[in-house]
Amino acid sequence: MLVGLLVVVFAIAVAPHSPRSVEAGNRRPVAAARRHRTVKAHAPGRRSKPSVGTPSAAAIRRRELAACPGRRVQGLPQTLRLPATATAAFRCEMAALWAGIQTGRLGPAMPAFFPEGAYVQVKAIYDPQADWRQRLVGEYAADLKAAHALLGAGAATARLVRVYVPASFAHLVAVNVCENRYQYWETPNSRLVYEQGGALHSLGIASMISWRGYWFVVHLGAVLQGSTGVVDAPSSGVGVAVPSNTC
Repeated sequence: MLVGLLVVVFAIAVAPHSPRSVEAGNRRPVAAARRHRTVKAHAPGRRSKPSVGTPSAAAIRRRELAACPGRRVQGLPQTLRLPATATAAFRCEMAALWAGIQTGRLGPAMPAFFPEGAYVQVKAIYDPQADWRQRLVGEYAADLKAAHALLGAGAATARLVRVYVPASFAHLVAVNVCENRYQYWETPNSRLVYEQGGALHSLGIASMISWRGYWFVVHLGAVLQGSTGVVDAPSSGVGVAVPSNTC
């Protein structure tokens, strides 16, 4: 049994990027070259183009999402490596999950979700693709909307502070349990801690399961639920993570 509490702290600072000037190979002295440079004036209201080498917000976002492992590993076979949380991959997933909660939209949160290719491999059921798309993804979308509603009008300014994943909750799910072809790790009731309006609040992640040594959200609000979205144990402060036997 693993003991302890893994804490992931989200403190992301993006340093501004300044493209390097290239002076080598210029036959004129550097000082002379600088004297001959001109600066074009722009008409009022026109936006100047970003300088060469400065990444756009979209490019930065794509680079951040590249650290999320779902697309890379979903078609590969399972391993039983216990997932870690102090990794770029987990931070990427939790940032994606939080983006989905802030917006109430499914798309931004999909990099955190258990990938379809892995689900098809692990489930010994009829038409696992349909089950993944219609049931699991549908419930995930509903739970994201419910969590977004919990944040209310201040959702856009709510800031994810940390994620608590109790190490002692992680357990292996055996083959043929919950109609599974392969073993995997499962951990219930992790906590998303966020700051809003100067105070700490939290909500739970009902269940995460592993694929090739990475955690993925498989149930956000509840393991068993109906057609409506659910928020798992919302609380002021960091809340309390409670163990449960899920698969």
